[in-house]
Formats: sequence, C-alpha cells, structure tokens
Amino acid sequence: MAKKPSWKYEQTVDRVEEILAEIESGELELSEVVSQFAVAVESLQQCEDFLAQQREQVELLLENLGDI
Repeated sequence: MAKKPSWKYEQTVDRVEEILAEIESGELELSEVVSQFAVAVESLQQCEDFLAQQREQVELLLENLGDI
C-alpha cells in the first residue's frame, strides 16, 4: 500500500478520528457510512504499516547499539 510523499501518521490518525465522529453523529446516509468506513480502514492499515516499519528501524538501531 503506497503512501503519498506528504503522508503523515498524526494527520492520518486525526482524519480517522474525524471520520469516526461523522459516523457516530448519525447524520450520514448508510452509503456514506460505508464509504467513510472504508477510508478509515485503509488509513488505519497505512498507520499499521508505518508503525511496523518504524518498529523494525528501532529494533535494527538497538541491535547495532548492542554491537558497539
């Protein structure tokens, strides 16, 4: 799943929170709820991928630190 060059974790989390608030408001049509839910799921997957990459990087740095 490719992320845009300007992609930011914090902004993506904020957007997911906005989407959830919109869904919880009860003001959206069902089709909009499903559409927004799909966007939220995709955004959360991007966040999960980002965090996994960051965790790998930290583990590598810690491993290298142990070699010093």
